[in-house]
Amino acid sequence: MTGRTRTGRDVYNNHCYFCHGYGGDANTVASRFLAPPPRDFTALGPGELSRDDMIRAVTAGRPGSAMMGFAGTLSRDEIGAVVDFILATFVETRRENTRYHTAENGWPDHRRYADAFPFALGELPLDTTDERLTPAQRRGKQLFLSSCVVCHDRARLLDDRTLWDRRTVSYPRGAYSHRDGKDADTVSSASLSARHEVAPRLPDATPQQRRGEEIFQRNCAFCHAPDGSGRNWIGAFLEPRPRDLNSASVAALTPERLREVIARGVPDSTMPAWGTVLDETEIAAVASYVEAAFVRRAAGTAPEGKD
Repeated sequence: MTGRTRTGRDVYNNHCYFCHGYGGDANTVASRFLAPPPRDFTALGPGELSRDDMIRAVTAGRPGSAMMGFAGTLSRDEIGAVVDFILATFVETRRENTRYHTAENGWPDHRRYADAFPFALGELPLDTTDERLTPAQRRGKQLFLSSCVVCHDRARLLDDRTLWDRRTVSYPRGAYSHRDGKDADTVSSASLSARHEVAPRLPDATPQQRRGEEIFQRNCAFCHAPDGSGRNWIGAFLEPRPRDLNSASVAALTPERLREVIARGVPDSTMPAWGTVLDETEIAAVASYVEAAFVRRAAGTAPEGKD
């Protein structure tokens, strides 16, 4: 592997895989929350998307999508390297990208999750009824839904219209942990995120704020965390980091500016524009919720007893 290929791979694995997937197929959790979904590079034929077009997209982003511009994050050489890596790995040769489940990444015995592999790889549809599964497959399905789904999302389905709970999950739950899978009380080494999964309570929220809460917790919490801190499992990997909505910088935003940020996104950041996904009423509801749940607390003006 050349130094340039290694650079492209490192950039991709640090910045692109969250949406486009390690395999470049965009079969990710993020793809279920974004409209339009991230591009599936494996569906492209050689020459179907030019190198110059890709460099422009990585540099400046794609208007009307969640694809941000990386001109403020990556150098020109890094942008060229990651585009070349994507074309060579996913489009032209269909090679395998980096293996994630290694001992260095905290998975010293990944084979013990083998029952879940058919669901993670799409060999078995996740909505196959239990009656049609062997005992090992039923265990694998439960394991997938309890842990693997955090990164692998819903995998393959017999009926793609099936609705799955989109509640944001940012760390493995249940009895499955790559630290100690036999200990039901062990969540995993990612359990540092657990305290950030607790959303603030708003007992006196208005109907608009309740609607904003629903939208935020189903969408925005994916990066910002339910508590608005950005210190969840996904937020910890993003660069630049999602803004901590409890910070003084957010408290300084006017309601108008807050709505603008939600609608238009933030250039050179991981904050996409939601104006093509949410309508004005929904954006206003999210802004009202963010102000009530986070901004007032950051400014120290939250009423007592509203925690």
